[in-house]
Amino acid sequence: MKRRNTAYFLCIGLITLWSCGHTETTKTVAVSENRIVQQEDGQVSMKIEKAGLYCDQTNPSLNTADWNVVISKPGRFGVWLSSATKDTSDLKYLNSVRISLLDNRLEGKPACDKIVHNPGDASFPFYRADSYMGSVYVAEPGEYNVQVISEKVSGNQAGTPTSHQKDDTQLVSVMLTPLTR
Repeated sequence: MKRRNTAYFLCIGLITLWSCGHTETTKTVAVSENRIVQQEDGQVSMKIEKAGLYCDQTNPSLNTADWNVVISKPGRFGVWLSSATKDTSDLKYLNSVRISLLDNRLEGKPACDKIVHNPGDASFPFYRADSYMGSVYVAEPGEYNVQVISEKVSGNQAGTPTSHQKDDTQLVSVMLTPLTR
């Protein structure tokens, strides 16, 4: 009788462990569908419309966008913030933008370091202005979370500003570009 009870509880335990592991695998696959994969040239482009968004209506400076990114070629990356703006001389970010990847946290007010002509993600009267935010080092291949905190993250943006929007500047994407030594 004691052996039968032990076998019964062992079977129940194994079934429970299997079902928990099976559920977890399903959840992981669902999350992985939204991941951003590093391109063959080493760049990673994270568009705002592909991000998970959190928007705080009472304190927009806490608005957050995040992505799961798969890095296959590790190394040092330049971090660029792309904005669609009407005025490339003043991007009108009220607060510093915070970008986190691994233990790296870059923070600063974006300035127009590069104007991109005829981009696909900004149409007249907007221009795309890219801001260099710093660099990060990724030591190993893997899947990582990238997070941006800024008042320019908006829940109602579709990636391309339109002329009827009240903001002169919106965050469009974050890019990682490999740096050569």
